[in-house]
Amino acid sequence: MSSVDIIQDAIAAHSFWKARLRTAVSSEKFDVAIATVKADDQCDFGKWLYGSELSAAEKETERCRTVRLLHAQFHQEAAKDVEWATSGQKSKAEEATGLCGSYSKASRLLTEAMVEWRENLR
Repeated sequence: MSSVDIIQDAIAAHSFWKARLRTAVSSEKFDVAIATVKADDQCDFGKWLYGSELSAAEKETERCRTVRLLHAQFHQEAAKDVEWATSGQKSKAEEATGLCGSYSKASRLLTEAMVEWRENLR
């Protein structure tokens, strides 16, 4: 699979998180441990981002470093939202996933950076 395809798949996978978080808010349950959600190297994209498929030279590019930072922030925000959703802090969780919320901002910034990276590879 090419880097372009991997980044495209990651954009799609990360966009599904908002729906998963909204479900967690309404049910107060989530099927993944918060520690796993928080870890940015456990999803398929994170494994690729930190793994051996991506060259050492590519890992050192500004674009890759930016995506790695934004990806980590995305996972931090998602983990906070899961924690709030599953501990009865529904209003905090809903605020985070709202249009101007911290999760939504992290998701938007990550997606923009991944799209830019993907387009630069074409």
